[in-house]
Amino acid sequence: MPTEARHPKEKFMRDGERQAARGAGFEGEPAAGCEPSNGGRAMGAETAPASVEEHWIELADGRMRYLKAGSGPPLILVHGLMGYAFSWRFTIPALAPHETVYAIDNLGAGLSMAREGMPCTVRATAERVLEFADRLGIGEFDLLGTSHGGGVAMLVAAICAERGGRRLRRLVLVAPVNPWSKHGKWFAPFLGTSFGSLIVRNTIERWRWFDHFWLRRLFADGSKIPPDSLEGYRLPVYKNHVFRHATQILKTWTADLGEIETALGKIRGYPTLLIWGTKDRAVDFRSAEPLRRNFRDARLVALEGVGHLPYEEATEEFNRALVGFLRSGEMRSG
Repeated sequence: MPTEARHPKEKFMRDGERQAARGAGFEGEPAAGCEPSNGGRAMGAETAPASVEEHWIELADGRMRYLKAGSGPPLILVHGLMGYAFSWRFTIPALAPHETVYAIDNLGAGLSMAREGMPCTVRATAERVLEFADRLGIGEFDLLGTSHGGGVAMLVAAICAERGGRRLRRLVLVAPVNPWSKHGKWFAPFLGTSFGSLIVRNTIERWRWFDHFWLRRLFADGSKIPPDSLEGYRLPVYKNHVFRHATQILKTWTADLGEIETALGKIRGYPTLLIWGTKDRAVDFRSAEPLRRNFRDARLVALEGVGHLPYEEATEEFNRALVGFLRSGEMRSG
């Protein structure tokens, strides 16, 4: 089993991400008596700042960066399109007392480098999540995926079912892409065309004033955008050309939705938590109920007046629902 590659002399967050980390209490051990300022979010005793380590691991298609924190059963966090481990900065402290948390940057996203020509289909990305778990010797685990990462998480579940094991314990899906949502069914594939990707490269990728526009669309209430978000999400654009990786994902968007639809029949048996904002502009909230009915044991938590990023816009409610689900499973198994 390979040893986790850690760089103790290199702080795990840099530039805008480091500044964001200070706000969430992530940069090393917190100073005594220092209250973290995470965008005005009160953390409480269950969500005290966690000690988070940055690691890197070599996979077949590139070098993956991930953050690790906490102790307990393994939980892998899979971010959405244009997201990365930074997305979970307000969630990790709540999870760390109960789970060993692995927040990955998918290859090509965040700060993880990918080889040229790497397949970016939802199934290929799911296989890399399992490769990551294999390389670290993680056996059974829980899995949380959001948006496009929710689709990846469903494919991970399907692959585990196809292989006949119960490796995946529980599934948490946060506004996951799914066949019932009409949002993005034509626009996402268009951006994956040569013409669409050209528009992205010459507008959104270059023009900083677009940043607030697209981020604002992911929140129901723009006043709740954390002050560190714009710089935090811009960092991988500087470091890793992530818009180019995103357009590669969009090229297979329609086929991937078909793959997810096929996978749904294979994953009915996994205990599942769905968390959704009722004002989601990216993945239609109305698709939540038909998706819930796909599972035999699923609970839907609807966050009223919240957009596509509930872990940033409604941190306390999101963390409460998530931790409650994970702890209820622990109590049943205990």
